[in-house]
Amino acid sequence: MRLTAETYAELDRSLAPVDALLRQRYPGPAAGRQPVHTVYVPADKVHSGLVTEWGEAALAALERNPPLPFAGELAGRVAAKLRREPIEDLRIDFEDGYGVRSDDEEDKAVRSAAAALAALDRRPPVVGIRIKSLEGPARRRAVRTLDMFLDALGTGAFVVTLPKVSAVEQVDAMVLLCGRLEQAYGLPDRSLRFELQVETPAAVLGADGAATVARMVHAADGRCAGLHYGTYDYSAACGIAAAYQSMDHPVADHAKAVMQVAAAGTGVPVSDGSTNVLPVGDTAAVHAGWRLHARLVRRSLERGFYRGWDLHPAQLPTRYAATYEFFRSGSAAAADRLSAYLRRRSGGVLDEPATARALAGFLLRGLDCGALDPGEVPFRRSQLESL
Repeated sequence: MRLTAETYAELDRSLAPVDALLRQRYPGPAAGRQPVHTVYVPADKVHSGLVTEWGEAALAALERNPPLPFAGELAGRVAAKLRREPIEDLRIDFEDGYGVRSDDEEDKAVRSAAAALAALDRRPPVVGIRIKSLEGPARRRAVRTLDMFLDALGTGAFVVTLPKVSAVEQVDAMVLLCGRLEQAYGLPDRSLRFELQVETPAAVLGADGAATVARMVHAADGRCAGLHYGTYDYSAACGIAAAYQSMDHPVADHAKAVMQVAAAGTGVPVSDGSTNVLPVGDTAAVHAGWRLHARLVRRSLERGFYRGWDLHPAQLPTRYAATYEFFRSGSAAAADRLSAYLRRRSGGVLDEPATARALAGFLLRGLDCGALDPGEVPFRRSQLESL
C-alpha cells in the first residue's frame, strides 16, 4: 500500500459535504407502521360513528354476497379485521369528493368534521384532511379550511393532503404555510406534515424535462408524509378516454414509476390511487367489483405500492383479502430466505444485505396489517427492525 494517510483524509474532506447531503436527502425507509389504504370520506358525511359504520357495512356486504376472492381461511381473518380495525387511515375530504360550496357551508362542514374527528368512536392509526389545491381560484379556500380545522381541533395531530400539485413553488408555499400555522397555534416546529397528490402531468415531467415530483419531495424540507397517485385526474389530463382510465393503464404505471424512484430512500411512502368501479348492486355486480378491486390491489402490492385508496365500505373486504393473501402466500419463503441470510448460508438464492432488509420489511408489513400473527414469524420484531 503506497497511499498515505493524508490521501484518505483528503478524500474524506472533499466528500464530506456530499456525505451530509445524502444523509439528509435519503435517510432511508419510513419508520413505523404504514397503513395499507387511505379511506376518503366527503367532509359532510363524517360523523363520530363513521369507523364503526364502515366496518359494519363491509361485514354486511360479506354476509350478503359470499364468497370473497381469496376465500377459505382468509375469510375469518378478514372479518376479524373489519370488526377490530376497519379503517387504518382516514382522510376527511374537502376537495373533489366534497365539491365547491359556499364559504358559509364549507366553514360549517369544517367545524362539524373537526368535532366528529375529536369524538370518533374508534380512531384509526392515521387521520387527516384533504384541502383544496393551492392553485389561484381555490387557494384562499384551501388555506381558510386548514386554518379553521386546526383552530376547531386544537391540535396538529393529523396529516394534510395537498391535491393537484403542479409546481415546486406550491410545495414551497405549503412549507411556509405550515410554519406560519405552527407559530400561530403554538405547535412544535415541523409538527404539521402534508402529502402531495400527483394528479397532473406537470408534477411528473416538468417543462424543463426534469422529474418535478423529485424536486417536490426535497422542497418539502422533511414535511412530506407521502405521495399519492390520482388515477382519474391524471389519466384525463393525459387524454385517456374515460372508459380506459384505470390504475393499470400504461400512463398510470409511468407516473407511479417516476414517483417511486423519486421517493426511494427518502422515507416518503408512495400510494397507488383508486378504482371508481364500486362493488355495489346485486351479487353478480358485487363479485365483479370485488374481482377487479382484488386484482388491482394485488397488482399494486407486487409493484411495491403498499397503499391505495378505498372509497366505499364494500371495498374493505377485498382490500384486506388481497393484502392478506399477498403477505401470507409469501411469508414462508421470505422467512426461509431471511433465516439463510442470518445464518450466512445460501440455498437457491444468494441474498445481499439490501434484500435482507426488504425481506424483513415484508414480514413487518404483514405483521402490522394483521395478515400475519407474531407466532407465525420466526423472528423477534426487534430482529427484523434492526436489519
